[in-house]
Amino acid sequence: MSAVHGARTWSVSWLRGLAAAAGALLLAGCAGDMSDLEAWVSEVRARQKGRVEPLPEVRPYETFAYAAHELRDPFTPPSEEAVLPVLAGTGSKVRPNLNRPREPLEEYPLDSLRMVGILELKGTRWALIRAPDDTIHRVRVGNYMGQNHGRITRIAETQVDLIEIVPDGLGGWMERKAQVALSQPTGQGG
Repeated sequence: MSAVHGARTWSVSWLRGLAAAAGALLLAGCAGDMSDLEAWVSEVRARQKGRVEPLPEVRPYETFAYAAHELRDPFTPPSEEAVLPVLAGTGSKVRPNLNRPREPLEEYPLDSLRMVGILELKGTRWALIRAPDDTIHRVRVGNYMGQNHGRITRIAETQVDLIEIVPDGLGGWMERKAQVALSQPTGQGG
């Protein structure tokens, strides 16, 4: 048991000596000529130092007093009483009937609706209109479609004619003719 203990003591002391020798070699490597390092440090210190611009002067905030308390809140829509005099001032008698019930095809822009055919039942001509959700709707003269109060005026073999009521840009309304043409049949794969 003492031979094992003696071998362990010898190996520990040998490792300590080896570590001390390695440390001495490392320190000896750092003790060389450092004149080039000292020259570079003195050159950097001798360079002209940059000038830092002063911070810009911060002007104090000027408060603004909102004095339009008696005017209409710009975030609420105007009342119908406030809009009607403006419409009357444009000289146009055209205006949409905002009190009539909206029809299903008035949810969609006119250019997204497609005419896919016509029907005649008991002397009444109906147009078949495909909505963007692929639902087919049956409409006749007098029905409305499109988002601009478009009233159907005529159903022909190849198109549906409408008159839309659109803003004129001056606070009034004007009528505009529009059409929905019969869609070209698409080839069916087979």
